[in-house]
Amino acid sequence: MAETVSGNRGLLIEEKLIFEQDSPGHTGVDLPEPEAVNDRLGGLRRQGPIGLPGLSEPQVIRHYTRLSQKNYGIDSGFYPLGSCTMKHNPRLNERMARLPGFADIHPFQPQSTVQGGLELIHSLAEWLKALTGMPAVAMTPAAGAHGELCGLMTIRAAHEDKGETQRSRVLVPESAHGTNPATAAACGYSVESIPANDRGRVDLAALKAKLGPDVAAIMLTNPNTCGLFENEIIEIAEVVHQAGAYFYCDGANFNAIVGRLRIADLGIDCMHINLHKTFSTPHGGGGPGAGPTVLSEALAPYAPLPVVVQDEDGFRLIEHAHDWQDGKPLGRLKGYHGQFGVFVRALSYILSMGADGLAQASGDAVLNANYLLARLGDVLTPSFDGPCMHEALFDDRFLKDTGVTTLDFAKALIDEGVHPMTMYFPLVVHGALLMEPTETESKATLDGFIAVVRALAERAKAGDAEYFKQAPRLTPRRRLDETKAARSPVLRWTPPPEDKAAE
Repeated sequence: MAETVSGNRGLLIEEKLIFEQDSPGHTGVDLPEPEAVNDRLGGLRRQGPIGLPGLSEPQVIRHYTRLSQKNYGIDSGFYPLGSCTMKHNPRLNERMARLPGFADIHPFQPQSTVQGGLELIHSLAEWLKALTGMPAVAMTPAAGAHGELCGLMTIRAAHEDKGETQRSRVLVPESAHGTNPATAAACGYSVESIPANDRGRVDLAALKAKLGPDVAAIMLTNPNTCGLFENEIIEIAEVVHQAGAYFYCDGANFNAIVGRLRIADLGIDCMHINLHKTFSTPHGGGGPGAGPTVLSEALAPYAPLPVVVQDEDGFRLIEHAHDWQDGKPLGRLKGYHGQFGVFVRALSYILSMGADGLAQASGDAVLNANYLLARLGDVLTPSFDGPCMHEALFDDRFLKDTGVTTLDFAKALIDEGVHPMTMYFPLVVHGALLMEPTETESKATLDGFIAVVRALAERAKAGDAEYFKQAPRLTPRRRLDETKAARSPVLRWTPPPEDKAAE
């Protein structure tokens, strides 16, 4: 690999930390000297500099532009992260979210001045109920895990209202998202794992064996984290209900079934919906997100406040339990009224697509995943037999005796300008490679990805392990000691010691 004097590689400019570019006295703005005032700091006035770097405006612009060029996102290229649904976000949604009537309103405004905003929340809620067949929806949860919390809290409230305080266990399949057992534990439940069968689905016999009068709920993802539809789900719902428990469904993979089936018809009592995944909002890196939670008739009375309702005077918020005659709300889960900017984007997406468009989108997502499964199944090793849903799952058996690990394979993909698929997840599959192409990628894009993966798989099997051990070669930074970085993170930059001439 050619080295350069500057550290730059063509148009890929080497970039120092902004603190390392400090030029004392430089600034992008001139401010007048403040007038002298008597402070009330009690002698605690700062004696030294604050530690921020001094840079001119061009330096700042170039620094952040160069950093942005080192990022890989959905607007840069194909992003096949399994379980994350990283798909194109229509710019129309962004334009709608930036309209002054939506972007500039405030939750403290009188309700008469934000009728359009309340109507938008109400309209989105009606769509979510129609798409799931559920009679109620809590709109305030701020993300998927928050929606899980909402669902488990309504289940707990329902049990306590019936005097069934002995229900202390929640059953969670091995293939569940990691937030499921964490949420159950946060609600005070003990968690018991349900194994999968050799088809990658919930072992129904094992589930039945664990049911009892102390079980509060099951938390199940469908399609599950292996990208497979739980085709015994109706029977699962029946045995769970016979035991007096409730059925929580993790809706993270709703993108695979939206418009194709109503989850109410499966016997589900509650399910959160990741609006930022199914209905297209830019996400990743911590946000933004929203996790409205649809509720069955049995759980609807316990939905958290606030709730938007419509009457002869327009739209209004019910924010207090004594004003809510139809239920026994568990309280408030979040300040204000939910993730409004995400609501705008989600409703814009839904209205743009329509019911038929949403059904086509989920169908295309499943078609694309099965195309990857069919085209790669002879060089990679599929984890389970048969077709998949919205994501294709492979494992590392194709790398056996090559000296190449799953991580090595991922690093080599980076050199090809391809973001790696999700690696080592789900945990129930050793050396997992989980690919979710989503519905927004074209056949040409998928064919390019397939060609790269096939070539790398053949190179690994040909014995060129050293090539993979050295990857990535073409990135601004190469391999890190990831174990050390996780255990001993450097979270603060400190200037190097000043060189002093010998006396």
